[in-house]
Amino acid sequence: MANTTFELPPKGGFSFDLCRRNEMLAKKGVQPPSFRKTGTTIVGLVFKDGVILGADTRATEGPIVCDKNCEKIHYMAPNIYCCGAGTAADTEAVTDMVSSQLELHRYATGRESRVVTALTLLKSHLYSYQGHVSAALVLGGVDCTGPHLHTIYPHGSTDTLPFATMGSGSLAAMAMFESRYKEGMTREEGIKLVCGAICSGIFNDLGSGSNVDVCVITKGQREYLRNYALPNPRTYVSSKGYSFAKGHTVGISIEPVFGFSFKLPI
Repeated sequence: MANTTFELPPKGGFSFDLCRRNEMLAKKGVQPPSFRKTGTTIVGLVFKDGVILGADTRATEGPIVCDKNCEKIHYMAPNIYCCGAGTAADTEAVTDMVSSQLELHRYATGRESRVVTALTLLKSHLYSYQGHVSAALVLGGVDCTGPHLHTIYPHGSTDTLPFATMGSGSLAAMAMFESRYKEGMTREEGIKLVCGAICSGIFNDLGSGSNVDVCVITKGQREYLRNYALPNPRTYVSSKGYSFAKGHTVGISIEPVFGFSFKLPI
């Protein structure tokens, strides 16, 4: 009778091979890759008649400010908006996707979207990617059950709070909220506190800056105050402007390729 061999499945459990590899690389002086720091300050609070969301408008790419006036408050539904921090492409994609799902749900049911529905869709999507979708969100809205404010972390965990902050400037903004927030605030008091919290993040965090956007959501209406405050105006603008006559810039000579040579202007 011929001998029959069977391949046993690999044993389960955690594999420490990569830990040994990382330890060996560290001994050789190889620095492990670090997380890229993203900069944003986003906040939200519940006031007497609804919810107020706020965000700065600086978009960074490492140490470079690539956009001074971007929009970080995203439309989800007529009664729901969402502030996004983290990777701009991820926050745009995930909010657009859930916004379209909410619209289809409204068409199918003929009813207003609920905030908890948007919360469930967002956290389920983020949890399925285990944090690889870098989107930290502050979700706010008013539905038939009243005003709601939630925070959603990139791994899918959520919090429900009367006031919330996220992003690299969240600690400075939270200091403002913890010292000045009170229940039953009026619309004017809420906007003033949200604006102050965003300005605190702008002036104490290098990743946050430029202007302040505010969105006020109440029962049956919303008000998006784009560039509500401009705490960092340009102090100098040349009256002559910047114009360069033709021929002042140096061109780059290209080596001949297949018998052709050409010159590119800068």
